[in-house]
Amino acid sequence: MYLFYIDESGTSSIPGNTSHFILSGLSIPIWNWKDCEKDINTIKVKYKLEDTEIHAGWLIRNYTEQNKIPNFSGLTTVQRRYEIEKYRKAELFRLQKSSNKGLYRQTKKIIIKLRHIFILP
Repeated sequence: MYLFYIDESGTSSIPGNTSHFILSGLSIPIWNWKDCEKDINTIKVKYKLEDTEIHAGWLIRNYTEQNKIPNFSGLTTVQRRYEIEKYRKAELFRLQKSSNKGLYRQTKKIIIKLRHIFILP
C-alpha cells in the first residue's frame, strides 16, 4: 500500500489571480512512511519549525532582503533571524510613512507569514 499526498498551488480559474496553477502528488510506500516522518521532524526541530507547516514555495522563494544584509551567509542562525527582523521592521516603518497604504498592508501581510519561515544559508 502507498500513501499519496496531493496538493495544489495557484488558481485554476481563467483568468486567475496567479500566473500558474500547479497540481502535484507524492507517493510513499507505507513501509517507508515512519522513516520519512522522522526525517521531516528532524529537519523541523533543527530549524525550530516544530509547530509550523512547511510549504515548498517558501523554501524556494528568493528572499531579497537576505542579499541586502552584509555577510548574511556568515551569520549564525540567531544573527540571521535578528538581522532579518530588523530589516523587515525598518521596511514596514518606511512603507507606513509612504503614501502607498496598499503596499504597506500587503508587505505587512507577507512579513507575518514569513515570521517563522526557515532563513536560508
